Amino acid sequence: MADGVIEGFWAVVPAGGAGTRLWPLSRSSSPKFLHDLTGQGRTLLEQTHDRLAPLVGDRFLVVTGRPHEEAVRAQLPALAPGGVLAEPSPRDSMAAIGLAAAHLERRAAEWGEDLVMGSFAADHVITDPASFHRTVVEAVAAARDDWLVTIGIEPTFPSAAFGYIRQGEALPGHEQAMVVDAFVEKPSVSVAEEYLATGRYRWNAGMFVVRPGVLLDLLAAQSPDFAAGLREIAAHPERLDELWPRLPKVAIDHAVAEPAAAAGRVATVPGSFGWDDVGDFDSLAALLGDEGKCTVLGDSGLVLAQQSTGLVVPGSGRVIAVIGLDDVVVVDTPDGLLVASRERAQDVKAVVAELKDQGRTELT
Repeated sequence: MADGVIEGFWAVVPAGGAGTRLWPLSRSSSPKFLHDLTGQGRTLLEQTHDRLAPLVGDRFLVVTGRPHEEAVRAQLPALAPGGVLAEPSPRDSMAAIGLAAAHLERRAAEWGEDLVMGSFAADHVITDPASFHRTVVEAVAAARDDWLVTIGIEPTFPSAAFGYIRQGEALPGHEQAMVVDAFVEKPSVSVAEEYLATGRYRWNAGMFVVRPGVLLDLLAAQSPDFAAGLREIAAHPERLDELWPRLPKVAIDHAVAEPAAAAGRVATVPGSFGWDDVGDFDSLAALLGDEGKCTVLGDSGLVLAQQSTGLVVPGSGRVIAVIGLDDVVVVDTPDGLLVASRERAQDVKAVVAELKDQGRTELT
């Protein structure tokens, strides 16, 4: 590893989803990874690139939908010509990450390279990049021993919004790594409290580090046709539009991680680097603001807040006045206005669903 760059390590960045809980700021036409949600002047996608570049140099593969390819390239102009893989349609994370793995597997074979890939979502916020880098180095070392490695986030509170990883025994030869006993679905708050009390559980942030061939072989053990389809696309890119619709629509957790953990093939490296997936406006408000204040994301000169707390996002150019409201969310855009309580932030996705039911897809 020279100057921090890990030899043979590639960053795979799935950049998909519509971020429906962040409507009307995030839309299917302009999802949250294309927005600056931290007020730092860099979008979440740009921050992801900034964070990974010291580890991989220019070895990036961003997997995104065709409607977003142009925007991705505009935000990341330094990407190589082949640095974006554009999906014809959304087919969930296994197809996206598997497509990148199949391309890297072929590259490794053709160039005689020893490659490891790390999959890191385009829309996460990490507040301690140095600690993140150290954790990734540990994960790559374990992946070189043919483990599927996931980075388990140290929980800071008993969340019911995240899945969990149950840690088992220490991984021989790797001081920081543990064998994964199981992946656990999102629990209730009371069950999450029990998890945290044991000290054995970590949040599942969907970060995976693995050799490309190992990932595809693990997939083939569960779904041979799926793995074969991805490898066929990598071998014959001109058949993408023909073969892509035949691939299953399934998350990588269900397709590979959970069965691989049951077979004793998954390891985890704990991460304590300040992580947030910015899943809704409540988490965004917590990320940006101090409790007891009204935080503004955008031009603060457009917001007049009196005896109010929460989050205001002025995006239409209009002045917004908020008076006497606690834990409020106000998001103003040229064609949509959201007013909600932070407590009900998860319910914003229901508004998007209703708009779709009404046929008003131009707003979603």
